[in-house]
Amino acid sequence: MGVYHAGSRAVQDRVGVRGAADHVGRAIGEGIKPVAAAFLELQPFLVVGAGDPATGRVWASVLTGPPGFVRATGPHRMSVTSRTPRTDPLATALATPDVPVGTIALDPRTRRRMRLNGRLRPTERGFAVEAEQVFANCPKYLQRRESYDVLDTRSSGTPRRGTELTPDQAEFITSADTFFLATVHPAGADASHRGGNPGFVTVTSPRELSWRDYPGNSMFLTLGNLAADPRAGLLFLDWTTGTVLQLTGEARTEFDGAERRVRFRLTEALETPSAVPLRWSAPEYSPANPEPAD
Repeated sequence: MGVYHAGSRAVQDRVGVRGAADHVGRAIGEGIKPVAAAFLELQPFLVVGAGDPATGRVWASVLTGPPGFVRATGPHRMSVTSRTPRTDPLATALATPDVPVGTIALDPRTRRRMRLNGRLRPTERGFAVEAEQVFANCPKYLQRRESYDVLDTRSSGTPRRGTELTPDQAEFITSADTFFLATVHPAGADASHRGGNPGFVTVTSPRELSWRDYPGNSMFLTLGNLAADPRAGLLFLDWTTGTVLQLTGEARTEFDGAERRVRFRLTEALETPSAVPLRWSAPEYSPANPEPAD
């Protein structure tokens, strides 16, 4: 079909869902439809995933702005008006022409999300992405948050870098109900969402964490990317304080019958207090969330 590379096909075949993947894959297009354009213009944040051209490490970052800072400026172009802080690990990537990027726009208020992957073009006010893949995802495992407030300024807290998780960071991860995952393959990049009840992510050591891969849309874009290239970036967001924890390293999928578990090995962690000016209301957990395994 042309929407899947060899890594995704290998996972689809292993799980036995190639037919279902072909059916669902018909929804992946290159154009931004009017309903998608309208959705983008309502969002106050956008998650972006890419590889740093200087280090090769893959990161996920979150960009924010007033609704309209992300918008479609053509049938195949999304423009983002946002300045990436110099301390952000994707600052270089988001200023480099032709870098493959994956993006996900997610609205907790409506439990809707859409992904747009393509090639980056720097602009005077931010950057644009020439779309190569545009598609929506179902609301499964997405927690509802009814409203948000916007602070006037962001905290000037100093980012903390490390090669191991601190006890507080480990607790932050295990209490999370959502994180974002950036992956790459030889021809592109992707950013996706993972959600579940608190405890769905397990910290097994200061340098390793894991999560069960819940049943999804059968496309296996993320696991397919990891099969082709294990580099990955994780982003955990504190929805009430705006603190962001970004991790980069490598991830591999373990198959055990019908179940799958992804294990992530940390290379570097970056914690930025109050990095995001949005403060969201308490979550209503998705009814699709399984109970975390003991």
